[in-house]
Amino acid sequence: MTTILLGDDNDDIREMMTLQLEKRGFAVVAVSNGVEAVLATAQVAPALILMDINMPELDGFEATMQIRAADTDPSQRIPVIALTAYALPGDQARTKAAGCNAFHAKPVDFDRLFDQINELIGNTVSTPLTSQS
Repeated sequence: MTTILLGDDNDDIREMMTLQLEKRGFAVVAVSNGVEAVLATAQVAPALILMDINMPELDGFEATMQIRAADTDPSQRIPVIALTAYALPGDQARTKAAGCNAFHAKPVDFDRLFDQINELIGNTVSTPLTSQS
């Protein structure tokens, strides 16, 4: 199963996104701040990271830069999609400069988000799983 690390300090958003990702067949490791995101990345080695930009302890920009600094093999870099509710001019460029691969403004458009995930890691489940009777 493909693991996604989700970093977001909002409990409701983290729960809702976890449910949507799990419906698509992903395993989710959810954290609530940038420090936890950096530590979890080292422990879990997820296939992809969804990183909220505005988090306590360490914001998403700095957390992504620390994750990139720890990359020992640039060809094995974990893709990062930056998430933000405050999409200001220049934010997309800042996320790219921090090492993010893609940018997604909140509220989350799940169809678009799953397209971005598929573009970055390819072998994902793109349709919701149906429950077994």
